[in-house]
Amino acid sequence: MVEANVRVPADVPPAMREAYAKNLSEATHGTGRLMLFAGDQKLEHLNDDFFGENIAQDDNDPEHMFRIASKGKIGVFATQLGLISHYGADYRDVPYLVKINSKTHLVKTDQSDPFSARLCGVKDVVEFKKNSGLKILGVGYTVYLGSEFESKMLAEAVEIVSKAHAQGLLVVLWVYPRGKAVKDEKDPHLIAGATGAAACLGADFVKVNYPKKEGANSAEIFKEAVKAAGRTKVICAGGSSTDARKFLQGLHDQIHVSGAQGNATGRNIHQKPLDEAVRMCDAISAITLAGKGVEEAAEIYEGKKKPKP
Repeated sequence: MVEANVRVPADVPPAMREAYAKNLSEATHGTGRLMLFAGDQKLEHLNDDFFGENIAQDDNDPEHMFRIASKGKIGVFATQLGLISHYGADYRDVPYLVKINSKTHLVKTDQSDPFSARLCGVKDVVEFKKNSGLKILGVGYTVYLGSEFESKMLAEAVEIVSKAHAQGLLVVLWVYPRGKAVKDEKDPHLIAGATGAAACLGADFVKVNYPKKEGANSAEIFKEAVKAAGRTKVICAGGSSTDARKFLQGLHDQIHVSGAQGNATGRNIHQKPLDEAVRMCDAISAITLAGKGVEEAAEIYEGKKKPKP
């Protein structure tokens, strides 16, 4: 029976409503907020994010991310189906979200507008879930608004949302304004347009970049995007690695000032050694899921305080 406080979209068929509610509750730990550990960059950014100066040596091995996901408190671990196929059997307790499309960063926007093709379909994910018995809670898909190929990606996104909901799976859309027509990818008004577009596509969560505007407070101007998303919940991309306390402060402001409903963090977690990365997961979840302040989260990250279960 679906819990009274869980809102199930109308396109989820009656027979799958309970499965959808269960997946949402597990992914958000019953809070409605999502802590997404992002591992899709293994393909998106090739090895640039996983090997080099100030990056833990373990990060060059894809299994590092699975170890982190198995030990840290997360909502879902998002990565491609191939990686889950290789490592998932050894990490059965990890909740997964399958990234359905991806592209590398080699072709730049001044060469060609971005298009991210599907690597698999919802049917493949459902079949894999059935055969593997793994905890696959949802799927993810990227749309580049402003690209000359946006119409194809928009159409694919709608199809993916429909098919995923039909199976009781959650859908997170990565929506980034990007292409020759886009002058400023971090424009707050444009990012609000992106979150509103995700709502029109039926997404459960939308992942966007944090807006920037000269002379403006990002936490304040981000409120437009959160409001524009309506019942689609907004989560914010974590960006490149930065000082831990600075990162946690920004995360706190996105959620507790702007009103975002979670975060999607990759490099600020997996580029660290295992123990440190796990503590960062727990610190992020303390803010995201437990509503803790920056100081308490920082103490968890620094190992001065143990996170509550």
